[in-house]
Amino acid sequence: MKTLDRIPTGKIERASQLVKTGFKVGGNYVAYYGEKLVNPSLNRDKLNENNAEDIYDGLKNLKGSALKVAQMLSMDKSIMPQQYVDKFSLSQFSVPPLSAPLVRKTFKKYLGQYPESLYDSFSPDAMNAASIGQVHKATKYGKNLAVKIQYPGVAESISSALALVKPFAIRMFNIKGKDSDKYFKEVESKLLEETDYNLELKQSLDISQLCQPIVNLRFPKYYPQLSSEKILTMEWIDGEHLSEFASHNKDREKGDSIGQTLWDFYMYQIHHLKQVHADPHPGNFLIDKDANLVAIDFGCIKQVPDEFYVPYFELADLKVINNPKLFNEKLYELEILRSDDSKAEIIYFTKLFYDLLSLFTKPFQSDYFDFSDKEFFGQIAEMGENFASDTQLRKMNGNRGSKHFLYINRTFFGLYNLLHDLKARVDTKTFEKYII
Repeated sequence: MKTLDRIPTGKIERASQLVKTGFKVGGNYVAYYGEKLVNPSLNRDKLNENNAEDIYDGLKNLKGSALKVAQMLSMDKSIMPQQYVDKFSLSQFSVPPLSAPLVRKTFKKYLGQYPESLYDSFSPDAMNAASIGQVHKATKYGKNLAVKIQYPGVAESISSALALVKPFAIRMFNIKGKDSDKYFKEVESKLLEETDYNLELKQSLDISQLCQPIVNLRFPKYYPQLSSEKILTMEWIDGEHLSEFASHNKDREKGDSIGQTLWDFYMYQIHHLKQVHADPHPGNFLIDKDANLVAIDFGCIKQVPDEFYVPYFELADLKVINNPKLFNEKLYELEILRSDDSKAEIIYFTKLFYDLLSLFTKPFQSDYFDFSDKEFFGQIAEMGENFASDTQLRKMNGNRGSKHFLYINRTFFGLYNLLHDLKARVDTKTFEKYII
């Protein structure tokens, strides 16, 4: 794969890259409608494929927060066209890596030495490259090590990238009102945290220690003396990415076991630690030769404050969902309903969230849940399609819901999809045995 000697970091340079991408997408639409005149039965598959290709090509050279957006979108399997999911999922594993000279320059700047001086051996070629950093293999202390190196300029470009995305997001989600910035500030703060490898090191050490009791769960050992704000060194663990394992696994009990570990890991974090690994995509989990789940990335950790946690999980209780008075109270507590809503907005969003929560909280409403259930995921996909085509929704003020919804909902959506990939059947209560 071709390597990169530099990454665009300036606002103008990055904007021009996005403009070029926009022209390509516009050309694809012109070509599509031209062919549609000749062949009225033509569907949008080829258009989606071409657009996904051009958008991904534009984002992968920008890296950083722009590519992180593609990574997040690839998790949204039930709403996005499959062509986008297939292409954007490459951002989890396969993007152009930095060149060897740029890697050496990064080491010299942040650890004061070149990698060949720090390690017994160091592979100049990246083993894989993703949105914010790339991973190299090294040896030291008689062990194989994974060395994560952050791309230059990522942190500095986050604000400019979000400034470019903001106008489109406001139109897409129909966000109105003076306090809409809370959502963008939440995203910006989490992305900035992900660029601080000193923070990631601390989070990795803390969570790996706190979650030790969970069965069949592994964490790499970390090496603070070989880490800095832009470089993170950890134990190399051989294994397959979760999605690769799930694609060929025929052992249902093994899938159930891994899924149970994944579920217990997430529920223990949320309900006991009140913080959670909020980036549950397949690239952040490995399956080792003994079918253990290996968690390898703790850059995105979301704190769950009590004022959000309590009403959020009360809405997973059917006794609350089906009690109009209690349900209404929780919607206000979570800022889903607003004091300035019109009567029409109150009626509309109350029904919308009743339907949404009645479906999405089903795994919490029984002691066991089968995440291979095609009907459940089909209903989620159908609901997503209905939202996308709802003309009434586009007229409503989309600025609603606590800022904490952004990463907590992303966490659950990603978790559900990973469990669906594994076709896992889980006991939804077993995590409680780890809480003493």
